[in-house]
Amino acid sequence: MDEQTVPTAGMTISVRTRRDVVIVDPERFLASARAAYRDLYPESSEDSAAENVRDVYDAVHILLDRFGRLAADAPETSIRCGHSGPQPGQRILDRPDGLSPAGELQQIVLGDQTPLQDYGCFLPEDPFSLPPIGP
Repeated sequence: MDEQTVPTAGMTISVRTRRDVVIVDPERFLASARAAYRDLYPESSEDSAAENVRDVYDAVHILLDRFGRLAADAPETSIRCGHSGPQPGQRILDRPDGLSPAGELQQIVLGDQTPLQDYGCFLPEDPFSLPPIGP
């Protein structure tokens, strides 16, 4: 018989998500991020977008700010690892953003003693670590 977990007041629920993408065309990737920058800042010029989106980190932050995910038009459940997804190493080469979605996993974790909000400005060294198992 499966054990059920009953919700309790004060219980912390954490959802850890990993979404991987592979850059298949760096130029399209940067162009997509710069277009997202201009969507976020309509008064900016192409030169300004190029100046503010120079590397992978800049591009990732802008795409996340604009769309909430890197491969914005990929369905959330499009490529779940181990669930009838593409074969290992198979990439989507023709997406306009130059990215190939490469897997998505989620893990539900119950019982973190301190939710992220309660750390204030000083997050723990590894905010993705799992809470200790046991009583």
